[in-house]
Amino acid sequence: MIVVAGLGVSGTAAARVLAARGERVVVLEGVEGERQRVVAAELAELGVEVRFGATELPEEASSLVTTGWAPHHPLIAAALESGVEVVGEVELAWRLRPERAAPWLALTGTNGKTTVVRMLTSMLLAAGRKALAVGNVGVPVVEAVAGPYDVLAVELSSFQLHWSSSLAPHAAAILNIAPDHLDWHGTLEEYARAKARIFERAGTVVYNADDPIAAALAEPYAGAVGFTLQVPRPGQVGVVEDLLVDRAYVADPVRQAEELATLDDVRPFAPHNVANALAAAALARAFGVPTEAVRQGLRDFVPDPHRMTHVGRTGEVDYIDDSKATNPHAAAASLAAYPSIVWIAGGQLKGLDVDDLVRQAAPRLRGVVLIGVDRARIAEALARHAPNVPVVDLADRDTGVMDRVVTEAARLAAPGDTVLLAPAAASLDMFANYPARGEAFAHAVRKLKEKA
Repeated sequence: MIVVAGLGVSGTAAARVLAARGERVVVLEGVEGERQRVVAAELAELGVEVRFGATELPEEASSLVTTGWAPHHPLIAAALESGVEVVGEVELAWRLRPERAAPWLALTGTNGKTTVVRMLTSMLLAAGRKALAVGNVGVPVVEAVAGPYDVLAVELSSFQLHWSSSLAPHAAAILNIAPDHLDWHGTLEEYARAKARIFERAGTVVYNADDPIAAALAEPYAGAVGFTLQVPRPGQVGVVEDLLVDRAYVADPVRQAEELATLDDVRPFAPHNVANALAAAALARAFGVPTEAVRQGLRDFVPDPHRMTHVGRTGEVDYIDDSKATNPHAAAASLAAYPSIVWIAGGQLKGLDVDDLVRQAAPRLRGVVLIGVDRARIAEALARHAPNVPVVDLADRDTGVMDRVVTEAARLAAPGDTVLLAPAAASLDMFANYPARGEAFAHAVRKLKEKA
């Protein structure tokens, strides 16, 4: 018997695939809501048993497929203690690949993963390859491995990598490493160790040469390709004036460089998004994508919502939705993109420190509007590092709070400023998810424009 933990998207996909292979599958699900019951009924037609409220591992279990549950979860801990193998859905997908399966171009990092995997897929498509973005981006890998693809662009989280032991992607990249999910991993070292698993069997290792932790993780691998916002050294891709250039996948990296694109081809333009483009290009080039397809892929790329999305302009003030900036590292990248900012911040900090973020951003801040359960911690950092910046602290938690947030931000802003929603925190204390937070912001900006 194979036990699958949870009826989420990946767990359901794993159960379907295993059932189609003739395996006996039992899914353990703690929540018995309407959606879960519908999914359970669909799986029952495939011979999959769903046990709601089950907290113990069945004695007949031969293996446990998890979709991101932490090692300290009672069910996972019980499996490990009893010697039952625990694998992730991604590891399962790798093991189930058919002969001559599509190679993987895999990437991980604290921030930028979805943007890079979308850019990469766009480059692959521009090169005429049948490509699909899978993994943490939303499409379960286990559903795609037997598909008619030339290559898979695979976004992997630290949770997925923790439960993966045999992945051997054609090329693999670490975009950046900053404190995140420490409640799951325990320490930054364990978090980084999980990320580093992506390199262990990779054909080509790609790393952020401007990120000390990512660079250190790549150091043991000969021939690793770095990407940098600086002029690239041999073996790197980087920036020369207004050009993205390749000094890694060329015949003579010492004397030769090839133009990949221009800064104008990167949209939306921001330093961290240029780094994203370089990471995607390095992975694409590792798969033999020509330079003209790299450029065309960037031009064809359409950013996902709530990632530095311009939602409006009124009173000569721009309003930017970067609700996806759910940790300080992501918010820092967003704040660095604008010279004068009214910053909307706050939510669930997940135990992460904001002192460095506030210290670096202080010279750019025109004002700050704080919301969410951990706003006091950001207020304390502002008092230490930006004591002269006006701060509006909104304790409101109702559904209309974003209207007041935007009204207060508009009051603080001057012509030429940017009102930036880059919360540096998760959203679940006040919103269903980060897209809901971004939509509320965009709706409030539209109402503000109507009143202007």
